Amino acid sequence: MRDLHDTQPSQIYYLKRQDQRLSAPPKFLFWGLIIFFILVMLAIAGVVFGFREVLQPAQQQRIIDQLPFMSILRRPTPIGGVFPTIVSPADSESALSLLDMPLDFAATAATESAAIVSQTTVPPTPVPPTATPLPALLEEATPIATIEQATEQVTVPEVEPASKTATSPPAATEAPPDTLPSAARIAGVRHQRQTWNNCGPATITMALSYYGWTHDQAYAGARLKPNREDKNVSPHELAAFVEEETFVEAIVRMGGTLDLLKLLIANGFPVVIETGEMFEAYDWIGHYRVPVAYDDNLQLFYFFDSFLGVGDAAQGVAISYAQVDKDWQAFNRTFIVVYEPQREALLQTLLDTHWDERHAAQFAFDAAQTEARLQPQNAFAWLNMGTSLVALDRHAEAAVAFDQANRTGKLPWRIFWYQFGIFEAYFEVGRYDDILSLAKINLNNSSELEESYYWQGRVREAQGNQQQAASLYRRALAYNPNYDDARAALESLN
Repeated sequence: MRDLHDTQPSQIYYLKRQDQRLSAPPKFLFWGLIIFFILVMLAIAGVVFGFREVLQPAQQQRIIDQLPFMSILRRPTPIGGVFPTIVSPADSESALSLLDMPLDFAATAATESAAIVSQTTVPPTPVPPTATPLPALLEEATPIATIEQATEQVTVPEVEPASKTATSPPAATEAPPDTLPSAARIAGVRHQRQTWNNCGPATITMALSYYGWTHDQAYAGARLKPNREDKNVSPHELAAFVEEETFVEAIVRMGGTLDLLKLLIANGFPVVIETGEMFEAYDWIGHYRVPVAYDDNLQLFYFFDSFLGVGDAAQGVAISYAQVDKDWQAFNRTFIVVYEPQREALLQTLLDTHWDERHAAQFAFDAAQTEARLQPQNAFAWLNMGTSLVALDRHAEAAVAFDQANRTGKLPWRIFWYQFGIFEAYFEVGRYDDILSLAKINLNNSSELEESYYWQGRVREAQGNQQQAASLYRRALAYNPNYDDARAALESLN
């Protein structure tokens, strides 16, 4: 740079500007960087939008399996992982009256339901000998056999899958022995590792395999959930599948107990239970599993689990009695029994009062009521009271119980993906706005919930908007063409 002392001011300004232009980056480079940055941000936004809004959850999971860091792009879990409170927190007086509300229920049922909470053991129940092939019952203090050992002791009946038998062999008289063994295993169940979002079909397939069912979970899934993103297959849908597609029968009951579960295992009846689970790296979710054994000495149940596998030495995933009951409570201790028609009389004897659906619902209510008294902030106890009352057609009281469950602020955010008694209760008492709020929250979290569309349709129909109701019923059927309630509602409009 030249000496500026002998230069005029105007020349000095010109020279400084010239030096600045020489030292500054070119403008095209500056604007190029700005445009590149904007394009990168738009690309990131596009990837996030595409991942969340375009890809189905199964497709998202496949990407995450290959690129685990992509899990950060999933929709955020609702705040606190709980379902939002939609009722007034102050209006809880009517709920407290439910804690002392009697039902027309035998006193013996109250005694039995208390056993659920205390985990005490009821007196041993007789176990009948078998006229059909059953797994060997283990003697007291004898370790539970491995699956391979137990399979050698039982011959699986030869059956023709995917068809109803025209006639069944006559049932033999089954006289019960004196005691329930301290450990027992039901052998012959084949494990199925679930594919994406296919817990229900995989689990009912496992239960059916005990009777020689040879189809896999894909067969059941194609009929139970034509849309693989469907978030829920209900216990009654699973039972209906068994009734329609197979040669055996199935019933669904609520209010099960650990002792009843053991009794069914010991007598060779495959059972499916519905539980709430919190798997590692996952939020709370509904889940089915098949108990294959129990051991009183170790206080353990053993399960074939479509997600967790078969456990050590293929004996089953070991879970303590206390944990099983806690997880089972989330679904009012609902269970499905799969059985041969010729053994129905024996099953009826074993289930006793649980054979009748209303008695089972009364039993479940009594257990939930007892638990709510002991733990007033137990959301599942109040939820189960509501579910039981719906089954008993006591919708006004059920709505009060559901309100209190919601008011605790502890219901998992996915809970109404699986349970719809609250929709029925609110509908029967005319609380249409609350139904729409529940459905909106559900659909904001997942669009693949045909039941939410159905109940929106019921509300719109009740409000006189038949065109919108029909559209919502059709949307429910688009997700599940086998949804009988939505089909019947749509046909009634026509």
